Amino acid sequence: MLKADLTGKRALVTGSASGIGFGCVTMLASMGATVALNHLPGDEAGPKQVAALQAQGYDVIAAPGNVSIPGDAEAMTEQAIIELGGLDYLVNNAGTAGTQEPIPPSELDEMTEEFWQLLLNTNLIGSFRCAKAASPALSTSKGAIVNIASIAGVSTQGSSLVYSASKAAIVSMTRSLARGLGPNVRVNAVAPGQVATPWTETWSEERKQSARDQAVMKRRCTPEDIAEVVTFLCVSGSMVTGQTIITDGGLTL
Repeated sequence: MLKADLTGKRALVTGSASGIGFGCVTMLASMGATVALNHLPGDEAGPKQVAALQAQGYDVIAAPGNVSIPGDAEAMTEQAIIELGGLDYLVNNAGTAGTQEPIPPSELDEMTEEFWQLLLNTNLIGSFRCAKAASPALSTSKGAIVNIASIAGVSTQGSSLVYSASKAAIVSMTRSLARGLGPNVRVNAVAPGQVATPWTETWSEERKQSARDQAVMKRRCTPEDIAEVVTFLCVSGSMVTGQTIITDGGLTL
């Protein structure tokens, strides 16, 4: 397990009321960082998670806002930075698949304009909005950005053609942001495989078992597995930037 003393460090994790995002908030806070937990406005899970972490003695604040909405993403990021007193780490985790069941790439009629806009505005442009708004503070602190991509954007077919495209774009944007924000800010991405989260728990046991069987490590990833790599990229690897780290237990080998 990765260990670090992050006392005095400040982090913002988007889409973090559950799953990978919540795992990142918990891990960063457990190491002493002050963390802003972003959640959708009106989502009761967000304040409840903040209260639960505060009860454990962690320094966590709520940062309500919808990254898919222009202006809202920037305002949320800027307000979080004000409340945190600066920013050292931004984890762009907020995202959506837009569908519970996989959509075959041959089903082009399912790839509607509305579907494209939902996924791109959340998964891709939302990450850019937050990165842009956070870049002055991160440049001052010589901080780091970690974007959550997916193996669907690197090698395998994801839940839809649109989802895969949005995550491939995250990989490309990560490289470009690394060039644009260096040398003061490092920018990397993590590409998870199948992760055991509240969203994937509704999947069939056959689908989950298939992921276990295909993985070299013979299990599905946990949010903590992903959070550990995210935390490493935030706090370590001073010469690692523009990279996408596949974290899938060997699923795509």
